[in-house]
Amino acid sequence: MAAAMELRCWGGDWGLPSVHTESLIVLAYTKFSGAEVTVSPIDWTWKTLTATVPELLCGNSAVQEPAQILNFLRKQRFNADYELTAREGADTMAYIALLEEKLRPALLHTFWVDAENYANLTRPWFASRSPFPLNFLVPSCQANTALSRILLTKGEAPLHRITEVEGKIYSDAKECLNLLSYRLGTANYFFGNSPTSLDAFVFGFVAPLHKASLPSSPLQSHLRQLDNLTRFCDSILAVYFSSDHPCPPPPVQETMDANLQKLTQLVNKESNLIEKMDDNLRSSPQHKPHRPDPKPSLSTAKSSTPA
Repeated sequence: MAAAMELRCWGGDWGLPSVHTESLIVLAYTKFSGAEVTVSPIDWTWKTLTATVPELLCGNSAVQEPAQILNFLRKQRFNADYELTAREGADTMAYIALLEEKLRPALLHTFWVDAENYANLTRPWFASRSPFPLNFLVPSCQANTALSRILLTKGEAPLHRITEVEGKIYSDAKECLNLLSYRLGTANYFFGNSPTSLDAFVFGFVAPLHKASLPSSPLQSHLRQLDNLTRFCDSILAVYFSSDHPCPPPPVQETMDANLQKLTQLVNKESNLIEKMDDNLRSSPQHKPHRPDPKPSLSTAKSSTPA
């Protein structure tokens, strides 16, 4: 019997099973390959700062990074790519490299560096999913990591500042989306009638951009002009995730208030129960104090005297 598998990842929102690109990739691939995994969101735990997600736990094995997790699942005979030809396998690797090089920097900038999006969407979401005091640390750490990654990969001379990099990364990202849209065409999936690992990667990269309510995003506006890519995301959500109904738990403060309310109700209930028991004890015959019978009144004595 195969060992049970647990997938740790960020939780869902915006109509998605996860708002995290890497987590979405793995979640989609498990659906495509038929792998049964128990999904454990790291929301509201200390792992929001320390964990590298997604992370797949199986027996004594712990695997991180989407590519490594997908390889591990294939070794467990959960393979969504078994029908691909050698040429299609090479194309898969090429398109995944294109996503990493061209689209990822723009997504990092859109969600973590753009001031308006970060202040109104990204920071509040991740802060509300992290316990105090991590709600102050997690968003800023993620934002710093995103900025460093952009500058490291795209900040070569003469592009030294993020303002100089911004135009280049968005131009590359739009080109990448156009290529994906052209490659997909009118098909449901990129290779044949069944989704593969490439579909999982494209879904993971594109779906958050499609579904998030971003206050400011020229890249999202561009994506919405590519109808086949947005239909691609909606189709995968409808076919493979419609029964999941991702519904995030209430924010931390609401949970605390609800727990306090339940505790108060429990205390009141116990107090009422104790009061009722006391009343019953007082009213029971064995606990009534003995009182002598009152002396008969004059009228009673007269009425009882025989004629």
